[in-house]
Amino acid sequence: MKVTIIGPAHPLRGGLASFNERLAREFQHQGHQVSIYTFSLQYPSFLFPGTTQYSSEPKPKDIHINVAINSVNPLNWVKTGLRLKKEKPDIIVVRYWLPFMGPCLGSILRIAKSNKLTKVICVADNIIPHEKRIGDNLFTKYFLPSADAFITMSEKVLADVKRLSQKPVELVAHPLYDNFGEKVSRAAARAALNIPETDFVLLFFGFIRKYKGLDLLLEAMPLIIEKIPEAKLLIAGEFYDDKQIYSRLMNDAAITGKLILHTDFISDSEVKNYFCAANLVVQPYRNATQSGVTPLAYHFDVPMIVTNVGGLPAMVPNGKVGFIAGPNTHSIAEQIICFYQSTETDFIANIQAEKKKYSWTILTNTIFKLAKF
Repeated sequence: MKVTIIGPAHPLRGGLASFNERLAREFQHQGHQVSIYTFSLQYPSFLFPGTTQYSSEPKPKDIHINVAINSVNPLNWVKTGLRLKKEKPDIIVVRYWLPFMGPCLGSILRIAKSNKLTKVICVADNIIPHEKRIGDNLFTKYFLPSADAFITMSEKVLADVKRLSQKPVELVAHPLYDNFGEKVSRAAARAALNIPETDFVLLFFGFIRKYKGLDLLLEAMPLIIEKIPEAKLLIAGEFYDDKQIYSRLMNDAAITGKLILHTDFISDSEVKNYFCAANLVVQPYRNATQSGVTPLAYHFDVPMIVTNVGGLPAMVPNGKVGFIAGPNTHSIAEQIICFYQSTETDFIANIQAEKKKYSWTILTNTIFKLAKF
């Protein structure tokens, strides 16, 4: 098959880019011809809260990436659509994660599909965004008819698609990230991050946004430290929210010396050290669809605490690979303490068995099924 993926990829950074590049490799491994169309301009600066949209990692040598799409230039949309129409891919796999992209992607796909050959399968990360903006509903309604079928990675997004579209839709669990290097020993990871081996390390990983609930975890830390004096919270990720909101909590005397801050963007080559240094990954989200942090924790065999929101509990069997907490300070603290009082090696063994369910082949097979190939 000739497959084109539309979405972020190198030189852009982040979880979507990593996902798309890993998906391209899976198609290639199966013998298909694959290219990625990524953005020459992804977001205008006013929509991007971080320091840079671009990766410091070298360009992948094994993937054909076209830096082609300007998200705000309609003439570019026409040019890209006509190029794809002429190239005649059997399948276009398009990522949809933000309504802002609706006009751009919807226009490109309408033109590309006018060749009467190409099928469009949308991997929908969000249909209704975490942080709402004017135009969200209009942009999404414009985009949805441009896809022939949808794949979601959470029940919440599945329900949203079914409510807004009559097109076929399938639920597929987020495959495991296995493109961030092999697991290293806890001692080696902690040495790289200058963390003592005697600490009990909680990891909060990823962009810091309000819906991810880092403030809840910070408020829980005094309760955790009371029961686990050796507890440390490793915060690894860039602020995409007002830093002052968190600084007040971080300066609480009760947790002084208990925080390890790495609040710059974490490059792909460094990810393994953060996960392998941790005893426990904590996702204290207020709301969620799915999370790319969970597949990373699975890949590196790290138990998890997740809150009972969105699709997070679906991938974390309670008491088996971690614990499920309510999205509040006391419940998060309680479940972390419960894990501490359990046997960590039992959870790791369960993770190693459970993660066999989450393969990239399941995702590609579902794409072909929906495209009727």
